Amino acid sequence: MTPITEVAGRRITLSNLGKVIHPATGTTKGELLHYYATVEAAILPHLRDRPVSFLRYPDGPGGQLFFTKNPPPGTPAWVATTPVPRTEDPRARQVMIQDLPSLVWASNLVPEFHTPQWTVSSPAVADRLVLDLDPGAPATVVDCCRVALHLRERLAADGLESFAKTSGAKGLHLLVPVVPTPSESVSAYAKRLAVEAEAELPRLVTHRMAKALRAGKVFVDHSQNAAAKTTATPYTLRARARPTVSAPVTWEEVEACAAPGDLAFVMGDIAPRLERYGELLDPLFDPGRAGGVP
Repeated sequence: MTPITEVAGRRITLSNLGKVIHPATGTTKGELLHYYATVEAAILPHLRDRPVSFLRYPDGPGGQLFFTKNPPPGTPAWVATTPVPRTEDPRARQVMIQDLPSLVWASNLVPEFHTPQWTVSSPAVADRLVLDLDPGAPATVVDCCRVALHLRERLAADGLESFAKTSGAKGLHLLVPVVPTPSESVSAYAKRLAVEAEAELPRLVTHRMAKALRAGKVFVDHSQNAAAKTTATPYTLRARARPTVSAPVTWEEVEACAAPGDLAFVMGDIAPRLERYGELLDPLFDPGRAGGVP
């Protein structure tokens, strides 16, 4: 019998709660749903009012993975959606995760959550800048940390405050609260930062995506600032063998990182980290912390 749960007055059909999703740890789908319910207060502000894209992995990371922006078939009428016109589909809509029932419903799909740098109140006007630091083997997140510290100082020189989170995969993301600015302008500035970083750290950084250029270097991916692009949402689980999380980290942790495992967090780590540090990305929601894009 398929279980049905009630969350804040909404009846939600759940499925396959005992199914193992992350094989390296034996983590089940039920545990995955419990994780999202536990971190609701931290993840919801990062999802709310942003069109959400899903990278679904219902059979685990070794099964079929598929990226979807359209509301899945059977989306309940009470789940909010918003128009997000695309060239191939001017009438396209996407889901918004506005509350706990929507979060539990979406978690039952077994997704990674991905969101843009803008909210639906101002499409293509960014309130965040993101730099995705992606290491090319044999480089690791340790090298990403070196680049992150360099970029933190560069951003500070322009009056911008930056915050770090793990990607949940191999790298590191820098998030910067900005005064609402057209995504095109934010993208241009982010690219300029990446090009400058490559010029100043040529042995360590590349701003170009070509794999041939990335071995042993950190690719500073600036492209995710484009209005049509998305980034892994803070606190989302990733489609990996272990239930790794895109987790906020302190700058002290970035400075001290000496081995890849120092900044590798799984879902069981997050509640204790929230208790210890609070929500490290809260400043992203404070208009007083946002800086102007040069």
